[in-house]
Amino acid sequence: MSTPPPLPPPPVPADGFHQRLHRIRPAGLSGRTAQTGGMLRVAAISGDTVGSIDLWMGQTHVAAATRSANHHHGRSETGIYVVQGHPTFVFLEGDEEVRLDTSPGDYIYVPPWVPHREENPDPDDEAVVVIARTTQEAIVVNLPDLHWPTQP
Repeated sequence: MSTPPPLPPPPVPADGFHQRLHRIRPAGLSGRTAQTGGMLRVAAISGDTVGSIDLWMGQTHVAAATRSANHHHGRSETGIYVVQGHPTFVFLEGDEEVRLDTSPGDYIYVPPWVPHREENPDPDDEAVVVIARTTQEAIVVNLPDLHWPTQP
């Protein structure tokens, strides 16, 4: 699935200090961002939506009884806040899969470059999380498994 070209950023005042605040309503969330199979990411705050420079923030929806593809977020640190459901975050320690089962109100920190995936074991309800990244772009590198590509 290819990502559509970015929207032009809003104009920035010459002095850089007299900018407006932006409210992004649910209807204004943009699907024009990097995607991973098994989930839907929507951007709220990005260069495309509000002209941000270093920050990306949005939501991820994982359908009931679904797991995402394995992926990492490159150089970006990712903070996750669980809004709805009980998603599980899976990564490797050595060759052992580690599963972090979460509940609404939990936070997850994903360091840069760490392969992981999200799972939603609930058979009926989607899981929804809010994510923030230290890069304005939503870096997503999809992987065949949770190992680094150079590992056997």
